[in-house]
Amino acid sequence: MDRDALTVVPEANAPLETAPAGELAGKEAGNEAGNEAAAKRRGTFRALHSVPFRLYFYGQVASASGTFLQQTAIGWLVLKLTGNAASLGLVLAAGGVPSLLFGPWGGTIADRVDLRRLLIGTQLAFGLFAGLLWGLAVTGHASVPVIIAISVASGFVSIVDSPARQAFISSLVTPDDLSSAISLNGVVVNSARVVGPAVAGALIVTVGTTPCFGINALSYAAVIVALVAIRPLGAAKKKSASGGVFDGLKYARGRQQLWLPLIMMALVGLLSFNFSVILPVLARTTFHGSGGTYGLLSTALSVGSVAGSLGVGLIRHPRRPYLMVAALAFGICLAATAFAPDVAVACVLLLLTGLSAFSFVTLASTTLQLHSAPSYRGRIMALWVFVYIGTTPIGSILTGAISSAGGTRAALLTGAGACLVAAGIASLVHTPPDPDALLTDLR
Repeated sequence: MDRDALTVVPEANAPLETAPAGELAGKEAGNEAGNEAAAKRRGTFRALHSVPFRLYFYGQVASASGTFLQQTAIGWLVLKLTGNAASLGLVLAAGGVPSLLFGPWGGTIADRVDLRRLLIGTQLAFGLFAGLLWGLAVTGHASVPVIIAISVASGFVSIVDSPARQAFISSLVTPDDLSSAISLNGVVVNSARVVGPAVAGALIVTVGTTPCFGINALSYAAVIVALVAIRPLGAAKKKSASGGVFDGLKYARGRQQLWLPLIMMALVGLLSFNFSVILPVLARTTFHGSGGTYGLLSTALSVGSVAGSLGVGLIRHPRRPYLMVAALAFGICLAATAFAPDVAVACVLLLLTGLSAFSFVTLASTTLQLHSAPSYRGRIMALWVFVYIGTTPIGSILTGAISSAGGTRAALLTGAGACLVAAGIASLVHTPPDPDALLTDLR
């Protein structure tokens, strides 16, 4: 497939070879064995057949768990120090300010440098920041201004780290396994959302928040070792990427299979994906619980997230109706959670919320990677990170303010409304015929 120089075959993948006609008869005898091998590769876990991806997958498990362990501890510590949702929203927003201001430019860097080496550097930096926070917490100097400063510094590193991680996955698998790889990467993150908050809740209740920061610092060693060992498929050299951020925007604007997921995620990311603000307040204020309650709610959300990511792994090429249905389901689940009478019901509804929410996220991310050329993939994924994570500062402030003024139920209903609007936009879009012939596009 070649449309406006667009190719879905990642540049790191080896080219396919065509057998001479004389060899075809000899290969027919092996068709049955080949079909059996192909069958084994079907399903959510087929990307694990790739050794580079398998190394990356296992390295990410420990690191991602440590990240959410620390994130949960920070949320509880800040709420304990400040005592209100608006302050928590401001603190969490600070870490997203760099991405909000400069996020799209990170993709330009990712399109021009060796992604593996770049990621080794960013993981080292994150490990050092976590170690610094642990040291300050041990000495009793982990104040709110200190947390904000470290969060902002981490935010600057994330400008290049986030799009690089997204784009790096495509160099570890073949195109047919890309949706599986993205799905499994989501499983890593969402499993970490289960393990991290659960462990954090236990640690907060027993020994406090400080050990969480030290554990996170150590967890980065796993992914760094994996990155050092990984050798991407094919050549590691980057093709010369022309233009900058505005060329990436122009590229996305001309393809509905790119701009539609971006616009939908911009709406949903701004008002619906602020669980780090909503869940601590829901646990402490609405249900009058403790750190264990917060961990329980977070775990329920994360279990559903894992299920949603695994389910999407079965889909090789996402379509527009899938995005629409996932956004609609996410909105309905958020609205239902807003009226949960107790913790037990809230946990069930948050499980369904996580399932629908991360089905939508994984579908959208897979769509963007499948439909972007290698020379633009870093910039497209930088735009994705921008609308998904870069909107956090504004979204956290808005959600914190809504929670303070009208309670967490009002904040959940606002997020539900954003999801329904996104689904409505998707229902009105009609993908033009044959935009990318080799893909099942979004129709």
